[in-house]
This record gives sequence, C-alpha cells and structure tokens, in this order.
Amino acid sequence: MNDSKPNRELHCVTDTDLPAGTSAGTRVTATDAARVLLSEIIEDHGPVLFHQSGGCCDGSSPMCYPKDDFKIGLSDVKLGEIDGSAVYISGSQFQVWQHTQLIIDVVPGRGGMFSLDNGREKRFLTRSRLLTKEELEVLAVNANENT
Repeated sequence: MNDSKPNRELHCVTDTDLPAGTSAGTRVTATDAARVLLSEIIEDHGPVLFHQSGGCCDGSSPMCYPKDDFKIGLSDVKLGEIDGSAVYISGSQFQVWQHTQLIIDVVPGRGGMFSLDNGREKRFLTRSRLLTKEELEVLAVNANENT
C-alpha cells in the first residue's frame, strides 16, 4: 500500500504566494527553476522564444522553440520576456487571459512534442494568477506609452 500523499500541484497563485523568483506587475514571469532550465536550453540551442500553447496537443504548456525556427503570427501578442527570451500568446487566447499573469515554472515530466524541454525529464508548466486592478492599470499605461 502506498502511504504517500498525492501530488497536488498549485494551479493558481495569489500575490502572497508567488513562487520563488517570480515578480508581480508583469504579464509573464518565471520561477528560479524555469530560469535554470531555460539557461540550459539556451546553452544547447542558442536563443529561444516561448509560445503559450492553445491547448490542442500539449495542453496549455508553454512551448519553447529556437528563436529563428518559429514564425510569430500577425495576431500573436508578446507578453514580455524571461531572461531575454520573448514570450508570446495567440491574440484570441490573450483576449481570454488578459487579466492573468502567466508564471512559467518547471515540473518533472516530458515537454511538449516539439518543445525544446522535451527529453530532459522536466518540463515547463504555466501557472497563473489574476492581476490586481493596480497592476492592470500600470500595464495599460505602459502599453499606451509604447504605441
């Protein structure tokens, strides 16, 4: 008989329990573990980018691709960067998730079929939390200044 407790992953976080290494007030951030895996992948493959999967084949995994091998669509939205690597999401998915901060983390398992984290026995995982009203206001001001 297995007496161990089931693995209960945290799927939504609040401002008070952001994972280590993450920061509030941005549309995308990453844990220390994700930054370590990202640096390993960049060392092996050169510059990369992330595209948040829409859920077809790999659930809602953040997919990691060589920067020059992935074509950004006209409707894709850049959420920000993690250590110099851009993070994108489709425009239609952004409309649904625009009030949410994505937190890129790492868990044991296999990465998406075409993602560079595949075959490393750990994979990227997106966690999320709702942005506060104040954070959304700052993001809106920053977006207006950048247009």
